[in-house]
Amino acid sequence: MNRRTLVQTGFAAAGLGATGCTGAPSRKAHDEMPLESAPHQRTLMQWPVSLEVYGARDLAAAQANIADIANAVSEHEPVALMAAPGARGLDRTRLSGAVEIWDIPTDDLWCRDSGPTFVKNEAGDLAVSLIQFNGWGDKQPHANDARIARRVAERLGLPIIDSGVIGEQGGVEHDGAGTLLAHASCWVNDNRNPGLSADQIAERLCTALGAEKMIWAPGIIGADITDYHIDALARFTGPGQVLIQIDDEINPDDPWSIAAHETLDILERATDAQGRPLTITRLPEPYDIRARADDFVSSYVNYYVCNGAVIAAQFGDREADAEAHEILTSLYPGRQIVQLNIDALGASGGGIHCATQQQPA
Repeated sequence: MNRRTLVQTGFAAAGLGATGCTGAPSRKAHDEMPLESAPHQRTLMQWPVSLEVYGARDLAAAQANIADIANAVSEHEPVALMAAPGARGLDRTRLSGAVEIWDIPTDDLWCRDSGPTFVKNEAGDLAVSLIQFNGWGDKQPHANDARIARRVAERLGLPIIDSGVIGEQGGVEHDGAGTLLAHASCWVNDNRNPGLSADQIAERLCTALGAEKMIWAPGIIGADITDYHIDALARFTGPGQVLIQIDDEINPDDPWSIAAHETLDILERATDAQGRPLTITRLPEPYDIRARADDFVSSYVNYYVCNGAVIAAQFGDREADAEAHEILTSLYPGRQIVQLNIDALGASGGGIHCATQQQPA
């Protein structure tokens, strides 16, 4: 199953904008999700094993991409790769010595979604703020993946704080200074949070991540398995600073283009938790890429920031790849920009950010 090839059922509710999470951030001073660029103790990843999802050939290609990402990250910080003993296709010799294998069974590779969301208190102590994973609204088997966050917390001896929401961390961005950004399509959705309003979900997410304000954009319900995660389109690079990958003009025949420009319009009118206009950097779409499938996800924005480096994708469009490298260099000065061929993940509807999860130092 490709994460981006489900029948389109229309857009999420229009007209959503900023939601002040009144009363929600009572824990903010104590438990807050640090910005991804803050120092890490390690990176967590998952080894995919599901033949039902991938088939043998595509599974082998996805596993090769995961090994490449793990090895690239491990040059800058430790990596813990979760896999059951004897997991299908797992070959220790393909992995760097800085990649540790943890005995935690997995189904798929998307650790951003099923892995733990770490929060930190004023003393620097970590906890896991549990966003319950249900296979993107029960679209995919997830018996092992649904338990990964709890199993990691147990292994590390960390407390678990139930967020009260079902969903995925890939569906929400936090600027590390009180502002969240999300597409409502993957949260205000009966396949995750039946009976909860946008305001109720925003309050719970703000409490879970230590934020004060949610910026909602509609997104698209049903066009892909994730219901349009924000981290394929726009990312916070710092407090009040957004990077968005977008075409120059709206394509009226492309629902992804329409939804992306709707998100951009909301961001251009939004303010952060401190009331400041957002600083927005635009990143171009690649066109002359290796992949030929219409549903291939060619997102430069789906990169991962680790200690000393940014691990990002390249898609074979020399001009666009070089421009993405230049923009990321300007946004993350002092960090090495490492670009990888992760076409197997793009063909599966995701990217490097989707496959990684940081444990803050």
